Amino acid sequence: MTSETVQIFMQRLQETEQTGEVELLVELFTEDAELLNLARSQPLQGRDGAHVFWQDYLSVFKHIRSHFTNVVEGNSTAVLEWTSEGALSTGEPLRYRGISVIEINNGKVQRFRTYYDSAAFLPQGAKQ
Repeated sequence: MTSETVQIFMQRLQETEQTGEVELLVELFTEDAELLNLARSQPLQGRDGAHVFWQDYLSVFKHIRSHFTNVVEGNSTAVLEWTSEGALSTGEPLRYRGISVIEINNGKVQRFRTYYDSAAFLPQGAKQ
């Protein structure tokens, strides 16, 4: 079940990035899911939290596309390595890498955590 859920997650994330519609991705999360990234000090909770999480994610970009480069799966956990390319909402080009950790319960995402190169989001002059 983990492998199938992971494949669906990756596909739906890419669809969400293309369309801007988060609902099909949010449906993959449990009612009591936890979502966390480096920009948050506390996880968002449940499907409402998942909706906010993915809307906030999309709002940072003019456009974005994630490419999954490696997937490591255990019994109920998967680690996804990825590279994302696109442009920030300011139009500045962006390419960054990271990993996401997904914990699955009964075919749904129970916990989602993502860690990435946050320096990629600094203004261009600050990166040098």
